Amino acid sequence: MSQPEIIAQLKDIIVEGKVLTDAESLSFYGKDWTKVFSPAPLAIVFPRSIPEVQALVRFANKHKVQLVASGGRTGLSGGAVAADGEVVVAFDYMNSIKDFNPIDRTVVCEPGVITEQLQTFAEEHELFYPVDFASAGSSQIGGNISTNAGGIKVIRYGMTRDWVAGLKVVTGTGELLSLNKDLVKNNTGYDLRQLYIGGEGTLGFVVEATMKLVRPPKDLTVLLLGVPDMSSIMNVLNSFQQKIDLTAFEFFSEKALQKVVAKGDVQRPFETQVDYYALLEFECLNEQLAEQAMEVFELCLEQGWVMDGVMSQSLTQLQNLWRCREDISETIAEWTPYKNDISVIVSKVPAFLAEVERVVTEHYPDFEIIWFGHIGDGNIHLNILKPEQLNQESFIEKCHHVSQWVFEIVEKYQGSVSAEHGVGLLKKDFLQYTRSPVEIEYMKAIKRIFDPNNIMNPGKLVDM
Repeated sequence: MSQPEIIAQLKDIIVEGKVLTDAESLSFYGKDWTKVFSPAPLAIVFPRSIPEVQALVRFANKHKVQLVASGGRTGLSGGAVAADGEVVVAFDYMNSIKDFNPIDRTVVCEPGVITEQLQTFAEEHELFYPVDFASAGSSQIGGNISTNAGGIKVIRYGMTRDWVAGLKVVTGTGELLSLNKDLVKNNTGYDLRQLYIGGEGTLGFVVEATMKLVRPPKDLTVLLLGVPDMSSIMNVLNSFQQKIDLTAFEFFSEKALQKVVAKGDVQRPFETQVDYYALLEFECLNEQLAEQAMEVFELCLEQGWVMDGVMSQSLTQLQNLWRCREDISETIAEWTPYKNDISVIVSKVPAFLAEVERVVTEHYPDFEIIWFGHIGDGNIHLNILKPEQLNQESFIEKCHHVSQWVFEIVEKYQGSVSAEHGVGLLKKDFLQYTRSPVEIEYMKAIKRIFDPNNIMNPGKLVDM
């Protein structure tokens, strides 16, 4: 079937939605935030219903048309890139929140629901959706599920996986499956729902999700601490966790803070300048908890693990302290940074970070390294800023070598080459540093069952 014939058929299938083929739309919807791969989709389709999605997949199977799911396209692994004539399936019009159940604290979402939209809905019903990250204002629930999104609250609330009560999915053959049916207890064999959470759209489309909600945290308080080294951060984490249930534990480097402060919108939290900073958040529900927090803070000062610190006294101060951490990504964007999102178990973070920095600095001493991350769950974000005198092509080439060295260290520490954002195109060639050959073969076997014709996000995660 020719391309014009395919497009004509798509317009017959997507009767309630629309089909776009103009160059601007193809470029916009055909890529994600990686900005590494050139988009080249055949068309963009916007289904409005589950039957339309099923009809689309069946048509794609019959004519061997490949499909790529598109959500908010905020991923950093190339998982939503359509670079080889695929049809992009954008869920922007399947964006309704429905069937709120206050007793079970669940809400049914279509895949195009924006994360922040769900958070706001929860707040309006005096509940809380805790999966939160910088792109919450544009990322979609379907994409969050497909990449098992994490963010800043994982230490307390876990990943997206922990908040999915049930799923409806359209498989790679067009079948509709209702998985888990929102049950809390369901010991009836394999939980197929879990294959779609983190599956990067390679097994089919998430077309509906029942998401769990929880009571909102109360009286949140932030401690921002100046710490001399990474080992001290581990001691701080251990000391606070023994006494207080933390809702977040983040870290960032002095170099990261300098970039944020230089922009002029955020002030230094205190005068003391140290190599690293730890940001702790917790529910300060009573005076006893406040006293315990101060006791632990004073212990850390006495032990030399903390050099200075400040505790928020108002919501405005809490938000300003968070900006020291959350404004980093946006601030460093002008340097076109190389980014790597990796993880190890929490106790190994200091040694792992030191080894990565040593290797990068040894080979490329002109590279400026910016560290930050969700250290409470072992997730570290490595950012390398492009030197001004180096052109983009040479920088990307050198960073490819950096990736190789970093992932070899990841393998040594038995970590993950992707803590968030998934594997996609960008990290597919490095999957073996985290997954064994046998595991990868099993992943391929699962793909063949759900998507025998390899039409669902082909070329991502694993090659067939």
